[in-house]
Amino acid sequence: MPTPRRRPPARSTAPRRRRTRRRNNRSAFRTFFLVLLFLAAFALLYTFAGDLFGGDEAVQPVSGEVLVHFIDVGQGHATLVQSPNHAVLIDGGEPRYGTQVVNYLRNAGVTRLDYVVATHPHADHIGGLIHVLNQMEVGTVIMPDATNDTLTFERFMEAIINHDHNVRFVTAGDALNAGDIRMTVLGPVQRDTPWPRNQLNNASVVLRMQHGEMAFMFTGDVERAGEESMLASGRNLRADVLHVSHHGSNTSTIQAFLDAVSPSIAVISSGEGNTHGHPHPAVLTRLEAANVRILRNDERGDIILKSTGSEIILLP
Repeated sequence: MPTPRRRPPARSTAPRRRRTRRRNNRSAFRTFFLVLLFLAAFALLYTFAGDLFGGDEAVQPVSGEVLVHFIDVGQGHATLVQSPNHAVLIDGGEPRYGTQVVNYLRNAGVTRLDYVVATHPHADHIGGLIHVLNQMEVGTVIMPDATNDTLTFERFMEAIINHDHNVRFVTAGDALNAGDIRMTVLGPVQRDTPWPRNQLNNASVVLRMQHGEMAFMFTGDVERAGEESMLASGRNLRADVLHVSHHGSNTSTIQAFLDAVSPSIAVISSGEGNTHGHPHPAVLTRLEAANVRILRNDERGDIILKSTGSEIILLP
C-alpha cells in the first residue's frame, strides 16, 4: 500500500505581512521626509523673500508711533523722523536755518541723531546741517558719493571732519535702521564716474520708510532721470506719503513715478513767494488728478504727520 502523500503545510502569511508593514513604513517615511523638505524650503524662501522680492515690501511689527516733521525752512528741505528712542534728520535747509533746525530738534526732545542724511550737496539741503553737525551728537552722516565746489559744501565737510563724524556713502539697495525707523535706499544708482555738477539733483539719496502698514518716501531733489531709474529697478515704490521732489518743480514727479508711488498725501516744501515758481502748476494738477491730499510748508508752516503703523494722522 503506497504511503499517502502528506499535504504540505499551509504557507504562513506572517512574513508577507511583515514585508507589507516594512513597505508601508518606508512609504510613510518618504512622505514625512518630503514634507520636511517642503517645509524647510518654504522657511528658507520666507526668510530670504526680502532679498528676492524687495525687502522693503515686508510689513514688520512696530513697537510704537513714528512722527515725521516736515520743518518749514523756506525754499529748502528739512525733515525729522522721530520714534520714542531714535531720530533721523534728512537735510537742513539753507545755512541761515541751522540754528532754527537745532532749536526745533531740541524742542522735540531730540538729544542724539542716529543718522543725518544729506540727500545731495546743494546749499538748500545741506546748509543748515553744518550747525547741526557742530552742535548735536550724531551717529552717522549719510550722503551720496557726490561733491560740489561751493563754500557751503566745504564747510559741511569741515564740520564732519572737525567732529570726527562717521560717514557712509549709500546707493540703491542699502538700508538704514534705527529701531522702528526702517528705511530702504532707492537712489541714487551706483556710478563708476563722478556725478557732474549739472546732475547733482539726480544724485539725491531717496529713502522709503516702512512703518507697519504705512510707508513714506523722501525724495530730495531727484529729477526725471532718477525717477525713471527707480521705476526701471523694479523695487517697491508705493508709499502713503510722498515728500514731493525738488520743491514741486516740474523737473520731477513724472506721471509714471506718481502712479507707482500712489500716495494719499503729498508734502511740498517750498518757500512762500519763492522766485522759482514752486510748486509748479503742472505738478499740482497731476497730484490733484490722482486725488492726493496736498500739504504745503509755504501755506501751513511746519507739518507733522504721525504714523501708528496702521494709519497716518495730521497733527494740529
